[in-house]
Amino acid sequence: MSDQQVDQGKRTWLIATSCAGAVGGVATAVPFVSTFTPSERAKAAGAAVEADISGLKPGEKMTVEWRGKPVWIVRRTPEQIAELPKIDAQLADPNSDRKAYPTPDYAKNTNRSIKPEYFVAVGICSHLGCSPSDKFVAGPQPSLPDDWHGGFLCPCHGSTFDLAGRVFKNKPAPDNLEVPPHMYLSDTKILIGEDKKA
Repeated sequence: MSDQQVDQGKRTWLIATSCAGAVGGVATAVPFVSTFTPSERAKAAGAAVEADISGLKPGEKMTVEWRGKPVWIVRRTPEQIAELPKIDAQLADPNSDRKAYPTPDYAKNTNRSIKPEYFVAVGICSHLGCSPSDKFVAGPQPSLPDDWHGGFLCPCHGSTFDLAGRVFKNKPAPDNLEVPPHMYLSDTKILIGEDKKA
């Protein structure tokens, strides 16, 4: 047997074992790497949610769930919209400048919305995570000021928010209600969780 035949045999053996090792390494790596991709449940939890607002009448609110949080869509009346700029002096952050819950640029206005008629917000108080109650009717009411213009009241510690989710001064809540990323797919459909077109 010549040295060339022995070297050829070793070469073939080395190539075969190297290929087998590479296949085994890939077979081991693929399941390991796949553990880093989000599960279907995790994808669903962070997925954008479509809301049909065609049946929402002025003065009404609907709630949808996004990322395990309640998201409110309020259709404000023309009278409610007209009241918003009148109470700026009573608010802790009327222009949504605070950074704890950054407000998207398209909602950095008095209405805190893309369209003045519709307000979209995460329905969780910025104080301790309670869900405020609707107090849309204006006027004196228990736990509210006599000049109440309508909005939300957190029953836990008394924080009040106007109909744009802006917190009033001297309340426990440190920030306005969060405005989630959202965009209009049509006049009657809102996509919550994405704002690529905004």
